[in-house]
Amino acid sequence: MVALLTAGALALAFSLFLTPLFIRLFKRLGWGQFIRDDGPQSHHAKKGTATMGGIIIILGVLFGYFTAMLITGDRISTAALLVLVMMVGLGAVGFVDDFLKTRKQRSLGLRGWAKVAGQLIVAAAFGVLAISFPNPEGITPASTAVSFVRDLPLDFLVFGSVIGVALYLLWTALIVTAASNGVNVTDGLDGLATGASIFAIGSYVVIGFWQSNQSCFGIVNEDVAYKCYDVVDPLGLAIVAAAIVGALIGFLWWNTTPAQIFLGDTGSLALGGAIAALAILTHTELLLVFIGGLFVIETGSVIVQRAYFKITHGKRIFLMSPIHHHFELKGWAEVTVVARFWIIGGLLVAAGVGTFYLEWILR
Repeated sequence: MVALLTAGALALAFSLFLTPLFIRLFKRLGWGQFIRDDGPQSHHAKKGTATMGGIIIILGVLFGYFTAMLITGDRISTAALLVLVMMVGLGAVGFVDDFLKTRKQRSLGLRGWAKVAGQLIVAAAFGVLAISFPNPEGITPASTAVSFVRDLPLDFLVFGSVIGVALYLLWTALIVTAASNGVNVTDGLDGLATGASIFAIGSYVVIGFWQSNQSCFGIVNEDVAYKCYDVVDPLGLAIVAAAIVGALIGFLWWNTTPAQIFLGDTGSLALGGAIAALAILTHTELLLVFIGGLFVIETGSVIVQRAYFKITHGKRIFLMSPIHHHFELKGWAEVTVVARFWIIGGLLVAAGVGTFYLEWILR
């Protein structure tokens, strides 16, 4: 618990107090936001606002986590390192995309398939590493089974070791690309993706801490063994999740309306990757439908809009997608859209955590 609180506090202090320095540095480097011509007219005033704020969050998380481990003397866990590998890897993909945008002064950086290729490479590397480091009981951080609140009977290895591992890697890639693109799509209004990510990643602080208290490893009371979780180092996952939440809270101070700095793809892809990694390593993959519910809605609105546009040869369901822009164009103030979407995201996260705990009660 001390390490968890220390990591969160240190990461928060880093992003809260050092973000103004990074803002000045990024502006000096010319890392300013480029605004789409077809976006809401009110957004054109944001042109030139510092971007690539994900760099600050990633550095804050690394500082908070490793310093907390040093201060408390706790062991650095493999599971936590895997989350950090995912964050840094996808943050690097996002950085390339952001850098090309600022360099070429256009709203498109990496081409779509190039960005997806980067996400798939990081997801594949994560997937391989996550089943390569068993603990003393022989359990690896990730499982080849599909999970909801815990592993389901569907294990990809029933198809054989080669095909099974291939299917597991495809499943991992799907989760990673869906989560990272979901946060990326949501990052269109000041503070929206940052606040929503605080709720989503904060849920894994609760889930990881609870799984640690109910761990199957070293259990002494056999009467409750059927309720335990065989998750590798869930407390380590809770600690790294707390560091991410702390960094996000400090960053939100500067990212909320009117934002002085944006996440950029560096931040949104890194945060989506962290959410995916935490879901995979806590064995709660399908629970992301609730925990990442707001990101699902935002991504779904884009998919539905494009499909309807093609089917009807030019008609639209929403005034603009993602759906947060639809409500902007209907006359809602930006801060109103953000606050109401935070409420929706928070309620969906509460439903996810509630489902997680209800399964334990009813088991």
